[in-house]
Amino acid sequence: MRWEDLFSDLESQWDAEQRRELDAEVADRTRRERAAIGLYERLSAARGEQVDAVLVSGVRVSGPVADVGDGWVLLSDPRPSAQPMVVPFGALVSLVGLRPRAAGQGMGRSFGLGYVLRGLSRDRAVVAVTDLTGAVTTGTIDAVWSDALELAEHAADLPRRPENVTGRRVVPFTALVLVRPA
Repeated sequence: MRWEDLFSDLESQWDAEQRRELDAEVADRTRRERAAIGLYERLSAARGEQVDAVLVSGVRVSGPVADVGDGWVLLSDPRPSAQPMVVPFGALVSLVGLRPRAAGQGMGRSFGLGYVLRGLSRDRAVVAVTDLTGAVTTGTIDAVWSDALELAEHAADLPRRPENVTGRRVVPFTALVLVRPA
């Protein structure tokens, strides 16, 4: 009888140790998997979902995630008259509303911020550019370099013509906080 109690106790200890080891392994594996998932994958999985963002300039923006690329996110503004906004990842201080999941490979765009800005430049879109200081400048992107954009400053309601241009501004990508149609 005593042997049965001993073996039963040992078996319970063995089972408990096995459960602890399995729990530790699962927790470790989960941490390693999460460490391999970046903001790109998280935002790609959140397409269509509402997120609230605080930007480095202190500006708060919110809207559904419309698109995601290498280093940028496009947020739609739910207001009828509002325009979508391109936000570089480097301008994000925090995000609220992301669920703890990630999209698989190929869910987002592979092109970077420069490519998006070159598209806006090609279309001659009048944009409002917010920089790190919170200053907003309107104009047309004349050129996009490897690490900066060149903006011909003019009023949002005027076309980009020489007589309407009030200045030229070079904004490094590292200083960009928000780009949206003006």
